[in-house]
Amino acid sequence: MNYLPIADRELRVAVRKRSTFWLRVAAALTGLVIGGGCLVLSKLFGANSVSLGSVLFSTLTWLCLVAGLSAGLFFTADCLSEEKREGTLGLLFLTDLRGYDVALGKLLATSLRCFYALLAVLPILAITLLMGGVTGAQYWKATLALVNALFVSLSAGLAVSVVSRDSQKALTATFFVLLMLALGGPLADGIIAGAKHRTLQPQCSLSSPAYVLMAASAWGRSAYWSSLAVTQLIGWALLVLACALVPYTWQDRKRAGAGTTRSWAYVWRYGGARRRQRLRWKLIGREPVAWLASRERWQSRGLWTMAIVSVGGLVVGLMRAPGMEVWMIWSYMGVLFTLLLYLWAASQAGRFFVEARRSGLLELLLTTPLNDRQIVRGQWRGLLRMFGLPVALLLGVHVTASTLSQLGFQRIATQVSKAASTTITNQSGTLTSQTYSVSTTVVLPTKAGTNAAPGWSGLPVRIPPLQVSMAVATAAAAALSTVANLLALLWFGMWMGLTSRSASLATLKTILFVQVIPWFVIAFGTSMVIGLMLSGLVFRASTTQPMSFFAWWPLLSALLTAVLAVAKDIGFIVWSRNRLRCCLREQAALNPGQPRFAAPLPLSVSGPQPPIIATVQ
Repeated sequence: MNYLPIADRELRVAVRKRSTFWLRVAAALTGLVIGGGCLVLSKLFGANSVSLGSVLFSTLTWLCLVAGLSAGLFFTADCLSEEKREGTLGLLFLTDLRGYDVALGKLLATSLRCFYALLAVLPILAITLLMGGVTGAQYWKATLALVNALFVSLSAGLAVSVVSRDSQKALTATFFVLLMLALGGPLADGIIAGAKHRTLQPQCSLSSPAYVLMAASAWGRSAYWSSLAVTQLIGWALLVLACALVPYTWQDRKRAGAGTTRSWAYVWRYGGARRRQRLRWKLIGREPVAWLASRERWQSRGLWTMAIVSVGGLVVGLMRAPGMEVWMIWSYMGVLFTLLLYLWAASQAGRFFVEARRSGLLELLLTTPLNDRQIVRGQWRGLLRMFGLPVALLLGVHVTASTLSQLGFQRIATQVSKAASTTITNQSGTLTSQTYSVSTTVVLPTKAGTNAAPGWSGLPVRIPPLQVSMAVATAAAAALSTVANLLALLWFGMWMGLTSRSASLATLKTILFVQVIPWFVIAFGTSMVIGLMLSGLVFRASTTQPMSFFAWWPLLSALLTAVLAVAKDIGFIVWSRNRLRCCLREQAALNPGQPRFAAPLPLSVSGPQPPIIATVQ
């Protein structure tokens, strides 16, 4: 037998897939579009090539880092657990294969497309060397950091997939593992530094792939090589763990006593006997598909836990009345909750049809008196029962926190504007007004009776009612786009679950087509349009109220983004709903990825027909 035979076979299959080629092309085109957008915006605002090179380098590297860390979610989190559900993983161990053969084969097959996509972006990233602001050492260190993040992400997803059987649980566990690896160390160092009142010292941050990229872009000495070694050690440890556990976790082992399994695992998933009976009496006679789609209790419990934690944090924040900076940090945490909610919705929407097709339940449903509209409506109502109230609470928290965050942004913009128009004293003691030279020092008022250093907190800032209205409108627009995105993810995820081979592939295509690609297009178009609008206002505003035009950026960006996002989501919802209602039975009769049935050609086109032989009486 050849060395690593599964790796050889999987690599030959992966290299022939069309997705390998198109993913590489899409990554290169994305880098080109982002680079072109940065060049256009730099010309509008008059930025030099050195600053543009550093900005473009940071933008591309961090986008590649996010893409690399998310690779484990969609490519390796369900690669082995899917084989367990299909019952094919045990067949491999009937041969003389070892655990490392299976694990390394899956890792190499899933990492090929991601690695090719990263290689396609690196030449575009190298253009920043010619623009200036980036050194050769920073470029190669950042390249190595991106490859390192991709390896750690794929290894983490593979390790989670070894011990999982359910696709959605594997996806959720991988998300939290990657989140802890990327943000857990820097967050712990920040808490330690704040508790001891000292500067941040990277200790726990050495285990973060994101910190490796930060250290790669830093000037001077940094803990880059130490952090790279620690993250590599973590990645290889996860890979060795997967290789060691895969021969022992492929079987569905039952614990001692069937009643014990029913007492905690089954009850945790579907609830107690009373809850199951009450839900069955309520839905199975009226909406049987809704009962099938919403009978799992742990899904709704997870959503309610997220909603209660968010509401509790908001109440505590409102009672203690923290500064505006805290609400701005809260808004970034809200982005993580929103991403988790999007991922959850896309995974749950596509999971029902994938598992129904695999288990034969979809064929049974199609033989019942239920028509296509009733089946689709039943799943939709099941999703609404699961996501309705928790998402409503999360949106309320999101609107409140976004409003306070926008008020904080408006306060900072007002402070900058007031500081720029304040009387300025130069080094010789002569009073000047609105002199913007490097040798001048802004004198800011401080609190009376204190020796506090000058800072932004000393400025008497009063936010006008117009800016408060702008903040509320910005938060409402963001909430509207979030609701539209969730609805589009649910409808399009249902169609992807009907047409995809696995739940992870359905989730990836749903997130990619509904969120990622439109987000790039909308963000690029919005930045270009607002940049063109504000480029004519900068010169006029600079002589009266410097920096005041930045106060309009959040409102204009949020409104334009919300309009484009809602229009995009309406298109996805209408298209997916029509396809589900008119093509459900036709698509269910096909294997995933199989082309549709071709209509028979007419006799004049199909060519001569064979002669008909008469039967002998």
